[in-house]
Amino acid sequence: MLYFLGFYGGVTGLRISKDIAENYPGSRVLLTTSETTILGSWPPNKACPYDLVGAALFGDGAAAVIIGSNPIAGQESPFMELNYAVQQFLPETHNVIDGRLFEEGINFKLGRDLPQKIDENIEVFCKKLVVAANAELRDFNELFWAVHPGRPAILNKLESTLKRSSDKLESSRRALTDYGNVSSNTIFYVMENMREELKLKKKGGREEECRLALAFGPGITFEGILLRSL
Repeated sequence: MLYFLGFYGGVTGLRISKDIAENYPGSRVLLTTSETTILGSWPPNKACPYDLVGAALFGDGAAAVIIGSNPIAGQESPFMELNYAVQQFLPETHNVIDGRLFEEGINFKLGRDLPQKIDENIEVFCKKLVVAANAELRDFNELFWAVHPGRPAILNKLESTLKRSSDKLESSRRALTDYGNVSSNTIFYVMENMREELKLKKKGGREEECRLALAFGPGITFEGILLRSL
C-alpha cells in the first residue's frame, strides 16, 4: 500500500507495478487508487480563505488499471506499453506543497510559486527521461502528453515552456474540467481521455508512437513514464 503521496501517487503506482510485472513474467498487477476530500475538509474560516479554494479545486474519486507483461494474444488487448520510468526530487522545495496532519484532518497548501518551480525544472526532467529511454524525438510536440492537471496555471506553464501545441494537453484539461484535481486518480482519468483520442487518431490514420505521463506532488517530486502505443 502506498499512501500520502498526493498528486503523483498514480504514476508512482504505475512505476512500481511495472517493476513487479517485469520481474514476475506472466503476472498481472491490479493497481487501484482512491481519494476522498473529507479528510481535508475544514469549516469556513476568514483566517484561512485558501481552504475554500481547495474545496473548489479538489474532488473525490477512484480508479483501477491492470498492468502485466507478455500479453496473451487473442485474450488481452493492452493499449500502451510502460517503456521507461523516472522519479526526481527537487531539493529545497519541501514547503511548496505543504501537507500537515491535525486532529481535525489533513491540511494541504499549494505554494503560489508551485507553477514557477515546475516551470524551471520540467524541461530538463523531460529531456533526461526521453534520452534515457533512447527515444528519438525532434521536439516535444511529437509526443502525446498525459499530464496530471494540478491546476490550470501549471498546464499553462508547461504548454508555454515546452512550446507545445494546445491540443497536446487536451486530455489533461478535459479531466480537470470534468472531475477537478482528484489527486492520485487524476492521471488515470487523463489516460482514459487519451485512449479515446488515440482511437480517433488511428481511424484517421494519424498516431503518435510515444507518449509521456507526468505528475508532480509533495517534495516537490516529479514522476514521469515514457509510454509507447500498441
